[in-house]
Amino acid sequence: MSIYCCCFLMTTPLALTLLLLTPLTQSHQFQYQTDEQFHEELVVRPLAGDHVNTYFQFTTRWHYGSQSNLYHTQLTPRVIAEILQTYDVKELHIGLTQGLWRYESWGYPIVEATGGAELWAWFSSPNLTNSSVNKQWMRLANVFSGILCASLNFVDNTNSIAPKHIFRPQFMESGNQSQQFVRYATLPREIVCTENLTPWKKLLPCGSASGLATLLNSGYVHNTKYHSLGVKVRTLCDSDDSNNCIVELTQTANLVYDLKLLEQSNTDFSLRRLFGMGLNGYCELATSSKIYVQRNEQGERFQLSPQPQQELISTVGGYSVLYGVYDIQQQFEGPGARLFNIAWVGPKGNSKREQTSAPPLYAHRYLLGNGQKHGRIATEVINSHYEPLPVVLMELVPWYVHAYLHTLRICSKPQHLHEYTTSELKFNLLHYAPGKQRELPTHLEVGFMLPARSSALITIEVDYLLLKWLEYPPDANHGHYIGSAVISSQLPIGRNYTAMPPEGHLFKDSFNASRATYTLTLRTEALIVSLPTPDFSMPYNVICLACTVVALAFGPIHSVATKLIIVERQTTIPRNLLRKIVHKLSNRFSRRSAPAVAAADQQQSKQDGKDKGIPSLLEQQLDQAESKKPRDKQANM
Repeated sequence: MSIYCCCFLMTTPLALTLLLLTPLTQSHQFQYQTDEQFHEELVVRPLAGDHVNTYFQFTTRWHYGSQSNLYHTQLTPRVIAEILQTYDVKELHIGLTQGLWRYESWGYPIVEATGGAELWAWFSSPNLTNSSVNKQWMRLANVFSGILCASLNFVDNTNSIAPKHIFRPQFMESGNQSQQFVRYATLPREIVCTENLTPWKKLLPCGSASGLATLLNSGYVHNTKYHSLGVKVRTLCDSDDSNNCIVELTQTANLVYDLKLLEQSNTDFSLRRLFGMGLNGYCELATSSKIYVQRNEQGERFQLSPQPQQELISTVGGYSVLYGVYDIQQQFEGPGARLFNIAWVGPKGNSKREQTSAPPLYAHRYLLGNGQKHGRIATEVINSHYEPLPVVLMELVPWYVHAYLHTLRICSKPQHLHEYTTSELKFNLLHYAPGKQRELPTHLEVGFMLPARSSALITIEVDYLLLKWLEYPPDANHGHYIGSAVISSQLPIGRNYTAMPPEGHLFKDSFNASRATYTLTLRTEALIVSLPTPDFSMPYNVICLACTVVALAFGPIHSVATKLIIVERQTTIPRNLLRKIVHKLSNRFSRRSAPAVAAADQQQSKQDGKDKGIPSLLEQQLDQAESKKPRDKQANM
């Protein structure tokens, strides 16, 4: 089967061109104070529907300067530094997520993530080729599989692609610009649990011994409606000075709690209620340790106790957000051990809650068709903004689902209509790499302009392949996953937008960070397809039946061939249990007393004969012998 790749770039509108070509890094020079710095931050945002979003961010920055190797570190984990140098990695993103982020009611998250495991990386070096990058990509996945105790070792060519337009690099190189390579893979079946959280916390300078990381208790983290662990590594080098380079490691934990699951009669909550304990201090190695609490929108109905030390207003894209700031280092000044807790006290009774407006752009994904042979993958993108928006959609379809490019359709409709019309949107960008069975997945990227206040439905027909019986997972009837689609766009407004700018590394860098457009990346739902599945219970039934027949046949044959048959006389044994016991006891007693009774009877008979003068048998025989002697003598004479 021949593999080909087609990429078309039509007459692209200016907005879509900016989406594809605008670099995410805008600053080429930066200041540093010390060799290594560590910052810990916590953002708490009340959401609609009695939900609370808590976002942890731990940032470590190391200015390694002109060092020839990255082995001597203090705050930065040495394994991270070695990986960057060994595998020529300039930027790395890893996400381990359980649950689904609800864009329509929760807005946009600070860091995007998809369900399961997601991994993508940028490679750059003068002598790199596609084949060498593929080898380093799989080795990199295997290394982080051991570091995070995840199933990243299953990343290979069958689930990896090289995106062309959806991702933009966020690292900066010094000197001559080398060729850049990107690889992307997703494992939607991956389950996030405690064995991933524990090694993730070990990468922190203070671990889980002190600081904000002590709040990440596994019993409370995995009891949430949505939780995501993230690792981001990138290198930032000054283009004019090759000795001015920084390694930046960012670890994130994004959680969404449902207050109804906390077994509370009201909507009041606190840090101790969410995480099971209060804050016992800050990390001694941290340059800053702060907690940001959103006070407006859904947070406006809560009263904070204690009151924040500072309040800041952030205006992004015409929308303002009020944050209360707690400096944990100031809270724990002075001697003495204590716990710090923040409580959100809501109004009593049924209070009026502010309705959350839908974000400008969101999407859904689902399957169409019936049966286990054919189907259609449908992705619906909704634009609630009053201006057209550029959209780039990327699909990664696994090899066991065969997609047909000629069936690709993009239909549109206004928001006030319920059904899609026959009118189709023209795509301005297309990249398609067909998959190959058991070797390569299908890679599709489509770019188009979505009209204002309208929806677009992107559909493509697929066939479900029949797998070999060894290729099915243990739970074959559960279905097979298709990873979520990735959607990128440029928003002209900052409504519901909370992501940090690419050139920033702290949450406070997102305050008042207004710009012409805001880069947005969305993840849709993952899909489960039901492939033709054989009856795996039939071999089990055959094995059980064969073993049962053999066991039933072997038992009687073995008994007849090895045992000796002895016929015993039937005795009249009573059937009642009590009578059986009495019968056995009487038999034993009779057997033991029979000889004694016979001897006693014989002695008694002898005694009775002597008393009555009755001659015994011996005496009678002696008399008869004596009487015979005279008769014999007479006969002889």
